[in-house]
Amino acid sequence: MQNYDHRYLAGILLFNEGAFFEAHEVWEDLWLDTGGEAKRFYQGLIQAAVCLVHLGNRNYRGAARLFESARNYMRAYGNNYLGLDIEDFWRQMEETCKPYLDSANPSSQVPASYPQIRLNPEPAAWPDPYAFLPPES
Repeated sequence: MQNYDHRYLAGILLFNEGAFFEAHEVWEDLWLDTGGEAKRFYQGLIQAAVCLVHLGNRNYRGAARLFESARNYMRAYGNNYLGLDIEDFWRQMEETCKPYLDSANPSSQVPASYPQIRLNPEPAAWPDPYAFLPPES
């Protein structure tokens, strides 16, 4: 059974709720504590989450820049890393983002769907994601 960091899992739950900024916050804390090969993977997830924040704010240039950067970070990990099907994740990201990033006149409508992260294997238990958010200032 895969032993996932609770912050990784908390970020996934937040991301899947559409709380992309909050997912980024939790993953950034994990990224700061991580060395080695996982560091760039987490950086890719962080940038993917912030890409979706920019998309929601209609900052399409910022979203496009982070979309490409995040995908480039995660390419090095093949198709599966820490239980994430990276190919499926980026297929979903493209489905959500490309109509906005590749258009000269993007729609002002919010995307109909957002990516959902699933892990294989599933964790034995999921943490309370809100326990990992930084205290409000």
